[in-house]
Amino acid sequence: MTALELEAPADPRGTRSGPGILRRHPTCAAALTCLVSFTVFWTVQRLAHVTMLDLMVYRAEGFTVRNGGSLYDMVATSAHLPNTYPPFAALLFTPLTLLGVPAMRTLATAGNLVLLLAVVHLSLRLAGRPRHLPQPAATLAVSALLVWCEPVWTTLRYGQINLLLTALVLWDLTRKDTHRLAGVGIGIAAGLKLTPALFAVLLALAGAVRAGQLLRSGAGVRAARHPWLRQAAVATATFLATALLSALALPRDAHRFWTEIVFAADRVGEVEITANQSLRGALARLLHTHDPGPAWLVAAGLTAALGLAPAAASLLRGQRAWAVVTCAATALLVSPISWSHHWVWCVPMVILLGSEALHRTGAAARRWWAAATALGLLFCSFALWWVPHRWHRHEELHQNGVQMLLSDVYPLAGLALLALAGARLWRRGRRPGRGSGHRTAAAGREV
Repeated sequence: MTALELEAPADPRGTRSGPGILRRHPTCAAALTCLVSFTVFWTVQRLAHVTMLDLMVYRAEGFTVRNGGSLYDMVATSAHLPNTYPPFAALLFTPLTLLGVPAMRTLATAGNLVLLLAVVHLSLRLAGRPRHLPQPAATLAVSALLVWCEPVWTTLRYGQINLLLTALVLWDLTRKDTHRLAGVGIGIAAGLKLTPALFAVLLALAGAVRAGQLLRSGAGVRAARHPWLRQAAVATATFLATALLSALALPRDAHRFWTEIVFAADRVGEVEITANQSLRGALARLLHTHDPGPAWLVAAGLTAALGLAPAAASLLRGQRAWAVVTCAATALLVSPISWSHHWVWCVPMVILLGSEALHRTGAAARRWWAAATALGLLFCSFALWWVPHRWHRHEELHQNGVQMLLSDVYPLAGLALLALAGARLWRRGRRPGRGSGHRTAAAGREV
């Protein structure tokens, strides 16, 4: 099912050509396509004997909580993996101890596939799509394709929770700002893994700027209490509630996490390994060192500033989808460790670029389709694994130029996305008379 077919009118009397079943029963056709794709995906994972190592670590955390052990002294699986998440996550993992390993793995795979559908649905809503096709049909068809992205594959291979975190954040950011629960999803996601907290920073930053604008316009203090500030406050309060709950239930582990473990960035693994697709990992490979030190701190600080600025500006101009994916890319880049499976944010990124292409015609549409296709192929290529990458061999410290490019594909894609977001804002700012968040016929001439 092509992108053009996804946007074709559902009305069988429409003028667009295409297989009759797609026009008469698009949802059924998309459901069949998705079922086949997911079945093949599941079969290939089983034939590959995926280990679901991280899921086994989660289960071990749950047993440690039940048995009163030390969360941050335990190691699990034959790889001797430690716990690196906040203690709140371990509390949520305790139900895994009630299941046998085969049943747990089956439920984890099925649950992650359902979460992929949720992420695609929310990403389409964020991008304002589809315009003509039924929403379920678009969600199913796009999911059938994007399930083969390397971050999604690796998330299911390890039994990770990345799709859950992404769904929680998108659930928050695709609802009305004034919704009384807006912010709860971000807070819970940050309580499970700290990186999503950057979305609360984005909301607070954009909300403060908008409040300042309202105050300067004479709107008054009450009008300046912008919903984004409230949403950021709710996210922060929810996050603090998760920390308080874990402190009450697991006081020793909570104290150790917030005073020691949270600062031990190297605890999760070797910085330079290919699986680490953050700026820190890229710099370690570039500089042939285990610890890039101050170079990473400077790069991370600049990237955070250069990423949050266009993200906040996009939100202020009504371009929420660009704000969200720009913030996500920034968080993945500046995090000390961003495993390749953390980049499941590639799903809303690819969908957004495809949406931009669908809005345009002519040469501009072709450029956006080229960008969306290139990004999709990059995340489906598994290119980062084409270089020597065996654990504990430190082969990444001896890469040549081509190998460095291959092992840094996700950070490079993230930086390119930040540059594209900034360029869009700059070009729109140069055009007089364009309302924020509104599109015109001139869009066909945009880059």
